[in-house]
Amino acid sequence: MGIQAPKLPLGRPGFEKWPLADEAKEALESLILGKTVTLAYGGLRVDRYNRQLAHLFTEDGGWVQAELLKSGLARVYSFPDNRALVAEMLRFEQSSRSNQTGIWTHPYYVVFDPEASAQHLERFALIEGRVLDTAQVRRRVFLNFGTDWRTDFTISIAPGFWKNFRDAGIHSDDYKGRHVRVRGWLKSHNGPMVDVTHPEQIEVLTP
Repeated sequence: MGIQAPKLPLGRPGFEKWPLADEAKEALESLILGKTVTLAYGGLRVDRYNRQLAHLFTEDGGWVQAELLKSGLARVYSFPDNRALVAEMLRFEQSSRSNQTGIWTHPYYVVFDPEASAQHLERFALIEGRVLDTAQVRRRVFLNFGTDWRTDFTISIAPGFWKNFRDAGIHSDDYKGRHVRVRGWLKSHNGPMVDVTHPEQIEVLTP
């Protein structure tokens, strides 16, 4: 929970194995196989597929999610109803990315700039760029990274999820002119777009 490791096909027809998936599987096995683990919850406990949404801690006190992130074999992948320890996980991810560890040495996992995002649709991605302007249309908030909202990269935040930002004391104009890193699924809607549901998806990098 809270991370996304490189994916294996696991019997899914036509699914191509992601780079370094075997290495991530081996790392996970070395951390937990044959060991007793404790499940710790920080939000929703079970998802719609009946999967346990828990942080894993080994009997020697190791935090499994943190170890995979430090090894560069996972990315932070959080959800609005399960945000515990995201800030700590982002710091581990940042360290491994800065040190070019694991997946951060492979072009498949490169952090895109807004201009390149249109070439990588329908996948989970990290994008870094400067927010040029903000807008609110029918209570939906948009963070625009280009002068043409019809074609340029945009972050979209639906009204129901904007409450998570208000509760954190964030106003949409707080992002204007800021250099940020956003993570989420890239889709095409008036240009490349990422739908964001909670503040941890947007990291403010510089003023």
